[in-house]
Amino acid sequence: MKIRKVIVEVLETPVQTGYVAAGLATSHNYHILVRIRTEAGIEGIGFNVITRGTLLKALAQATDELGQLLVGMNALEIEACRAKMEKVGEWFGPGGMVAMAISPLDVALWDIKGKVTGQPLCRLLGGCRDRVRTYASDNMWYSVPVDDLVRAAKYHVERGFDKLKLRLGHETTLAAEVRRVRAVRDAVGPDVQLMVDIAETWSFHQAVAGGRALQDAGIVWLEDPVNHQDEVGLARIAETLDIPVTAGEHLYGLAPFARILEARAVDVAIIDLARVGGITPWLKVAAMAESKGIPVAGHIVPEVHAHLLAAVPNGHLVEYMPRSEPIFKTRLKMEQGCLLAPTDPGLGLELDEAACARYKRG
Repeated sequence: MKIRKVIVEVLETPVQTGYVAAGLATSHNYHILVRIRTEAGIEGIGFNVITRGTLLKALAQATDELGQLLVGMNALEIEACRAKMEKVGEWFGPGGMVAMAISPLDVALWDIKGKVTGQPLCRLLGGCRDRVRTYASDNMWYSVPVDDLVRAAKYHVERGFDKLKLRLGHETTLAAEVRRVRAVRDAVGPDVQLMVDIAETWSFHQAVAGGRALQDAGIVWLEDPVNHQDEVGLARIAETLDIPVTAGEHLYGLAPFARILEARAVDVAIIDLARVGGITPWLKVAAMAESKGIPVAGHIVPEVHAHLLAAVPNGHLVEYMPRSEPIFKTRLKMEQGCLLAPTDPGLGLELDEAACARYKRG
């Protein structure tokens, strides 16, 4: 299954149209879209979702240069393909730009493997279940006024979500942070679970005091209360609070996850598909977490994370943030608070080629 061609494109895409129609957002995102074509005529796709244009050209160039190394290789020999890319990128790696550049290429290789075997990735990678619990978090930013925050929360609940995540950490007082949570609670009622992301903005002592106040206000999840490098602080916070303390989306590659898991610094490990370097290392992190009895969650990219979290025994939650809907004809399905993993081979995703052409940047 020799690789014949690797194509890398940069797309500038609008946010998911439903949110725009509801008056909740008007921004755009970027996608680095990878197509790997084999001599057998099978094409695999992979993609990164980028929220800022900073270093976008550099990342796309790195992805393209690493991708060209794969031409002539066997697309089914994913570890060999990764080894070649990692060897060339080791001067700059293993984290940061190299991990993010390899990620969409790795995803595209797995898409090929699924298509060759005729299996959806969720089954190919383990087949533990066909769905995964999900939560909504889009447009529930710390920067929006409380009225807009409440409006976004109601919108998500009306669409069937029973778990919501809002961001905090930028109010001048803890009481103001708690008021934002209580405003959402009053708006959505007692049956919707509320999660909070602090985005690494608190000190250790703020996190302990704030975590206690927020758990008293009824939240069920405290994410990134302090900087991800403060493994000791995270572990002490997790030991102190009664609610799960979560982190991991800012970690690149395997080694940082090994440290944070060994330190018992998190109750749930959040894995970012791009930063970890693709599906291959994602699965290895999930296995490390499983050995510690720790569940894993996915950071955005629900189109891929629905597969991964359904595949592994300790798959827990997927964050539903539909940044990629504009480039796909395929739409994820939700039933009773769960995302269903696509059932077609590979990623089970069909590109909207007209949309990709329309959003392509020169």
